[in-house]
Amino acid sequence: MIRKLVLAVATLVACMGMAFAQVDVNKADQAALDSVKGIGPAKSKAIMAERAKGEFKDWADLEQRVKGIGEKNAMKLSEAGLMVNGKSREGAAPRKEAARK
Repeated sequence: MIRKLVLAVATLVACMGMAFAQVDVNKADQAALDSVKGIGPAKSKAIMAERAKGEFKDWADLEQRVKGIGEKNAMKLSEAGLMVNGKSREGAAPRKEAARK
């Protein structure tokens, strides 16, 4: 019983850490993309399909090539931890975790 409880807590902690991780759109697999708040299975598939044609150069390239990711949505995704080539979208609010450090 205690083992199950410890395992459940450990799993929960691991999942919470994954939800706050930075995810680079050019390096992440579909599961990592799905972990970003605002990206579901359909959007991650669209991102993966476009990335197969070539990596995203910057946020403008991502917004232009992936249907449903416009300026407003890109800001939210950046604030949720999505990055393009290691960079957050310009103008997006800094992540709360980064602001505390």
